[in-house]
Amino acid sequence: MTLSEKGTLLPPPRAAATQSRWRSVGALMLHAIAIAVLLKTVFGLYQHFTTGEDPSVSQAKCVQVEPLVPSQQSSALSDMEEYLRTDKFRDETVERLAGAIHIPTETFDDLGPIGEDSRWDTMYELADYLKSTFPLVHSSLDLEKVNTHGLLYTWKGTDANLRPTVLMAHQDVVPVAESTINQWTHPPFSGHFDGKYIWGRGSSDCKNSLVGILESVELLLKAGFEPKRTLVLSFGFDEEVQGPQGAGHLSKALVDRYGKDGAAVIVDEGGGFADNWGTTFALPGVAEKGAIDVEIVVRMPGGHSSIPPAHSGIGVASELIALIEGNPYEPRFHPENPFLDLLECANAYSPEFPPGMRKHLPWKEPSCPAKKDKLALEAAKYGDPIKYLFTTSQAVDIISGGVKSNALPERTRIVVNHRVNVGEKISKVQAKIAHLAHSVATKHNLTLQAFTDEPEIPSSIKLIAKETLEPAPVTPTSVDGVTPYGVLSGTTRALYGESMLMAPALMTGNTDTRYYWDLTKHIFRYGPGFDPELGFDLGGIHTVDEKLSVLAHTRLVQWYSLFIRNMDEAGLD
Repeated sequence: MTLSEKGTLLPPPRAAATQSRWRSVGALMLHAIAIAVLLKTVFGLYQHFTTGEDPSVSQAKCVQVEPLVPSQQSSALSDMEEYLRTDKFRDETVERLAGAIHIPTETFDDLGPIGEDSRWDTMYELADYLKSTFPLVHSSLDLEKVNTHGLLYTWKGTDANLRPTVLMAHQDVVPVAESTINQWTHPPFSGHFDGKYIWGRGSSDCKNSLVGILESVELLLKAGFEPKRTLVLSFGFDEEVQGPQGAGHLSKALVDRYGKDGAAVIVDEGGGFADNWGTTFALPGVAEKGAIDVEIVVRMPGGHSSIPPAHSGIGVASELIALIEGNPYEPRFHPENPFLDLLECANAYSPEFPPGMRKHLPWKEPSCPAKKDKLALEAAKYGDPIKYLFTTSQAVDIISGGVKSNALPERTRIVVNHRVNVGEKISKVQAKIAHLAHSVATKHNLTLQAFTDEPEIPSSIKLIAKETLEPAPVTPTSVDGVTPYGVLSGTTRALYGESMLMAPALMTGNTDTRYYWDLTKHIFRYGPGFDPELGFDLGGIHTVDEKLSVLAHTRLVQWYSLFIRNMDEAGLD
């Protein structure tokens, strides 16, 4: 060491040079870190202002729960879980489901009263079949017949303070048109199994759920499971014709018994699984669009067609139809629409999520309405199946008028079906169609009778509201603490693995749950069976060649058996 002029020790020249270099390197590293931080900040701001939310922000809005496995185990329950994965169970459940498909429980729009119209009688046959097929269920659970054919099973829990779990399905199926029978690969009520699919009307909608729920309960009984939480199975029988005789009566019986908000959760048929921009999501339906059929009756003077007026009743009706179709509803997001939550989830986890939508995602709640409008317009570009998740739809489905080629029609009837956007009201539809009809009525000097109780009059346009249903209340999807949505999500991820992501979904149609809004706020329309090899095929629901993947069906039974046990352990009350 040497001394400086001030008497302090100095490092040797070589050491000083080394230290100087390290100081330079350190300075460069500090500069690099500072630049990195600056770039990250700038990039974050760039992404924020040009492409919308950072995916990490969306992840905070789309929390994925951990897989949920029942903690209570026994050797018998473990054996049951293993049995559900065997070929033996697969073959046996296929046979039981096929037996249910064999019974043609079709429901028709023109069915007469129960007990008078013999077409209801197939329900007796199905009830008898279920009794012989699931003996433990029928010897251990209380079974009530509600309005003759509604099946209400109660498995009483040991803790009366716990609100019940309610599982639903419907016994009826859509009719098979006689003219289409020869188009089916296998006869529509055969229940044919080809090693991969179970074929037949009701295989996907929804005798698979009906049989699958009963399979799970039968096996749990056999394994000695004793629930703390009461389990209710509610099976309607006319869902395909709006459900008033089945679910309409069953729901009233349950609300009378358990009270308003008296159930912990309801799971009915509904949403399933989809690939959203490169990521597979399980999509339980947490809301339904509303519905209204508007019947339009145009009354015009009759007479001989050889002396026609400028516009016949059919012509005036056609003019109104063209006006209705020429004024569709605009895509519109309202804050409660669960599709917004799905977009947040896709933004967070889907590698192919479109930047065009990302830049319009809400930054915070409540977001700017104009920003949501831009998001709706952008999302609508991806096709009608997407657009109608946030747009009121209108479809002219029925028209009739005239009785003879040389007689002017005196009465022309039109029916326009609407599915009402979440966040909107039926009254908005009525006001819009009344406004359009008013312009046509004024032009042709007709009286407009808009949604009144008055009888039809000559020279008029009458609007009648039919089959009205407001959009359903939206089920909460919080996963803070123990919640029904959290239990449902955890059960799904326990079965399918953590790569399966959860997101809430919207039903564009309606299920039997329309009658159960008072029973619980936690309603999920969900088909939990999934076969990844087959992707997202709906299985020919409501059309020719309805079929079901056998793997999806066995997994559905696995899911129900897990969910019943997970709900039994959940601290929800």
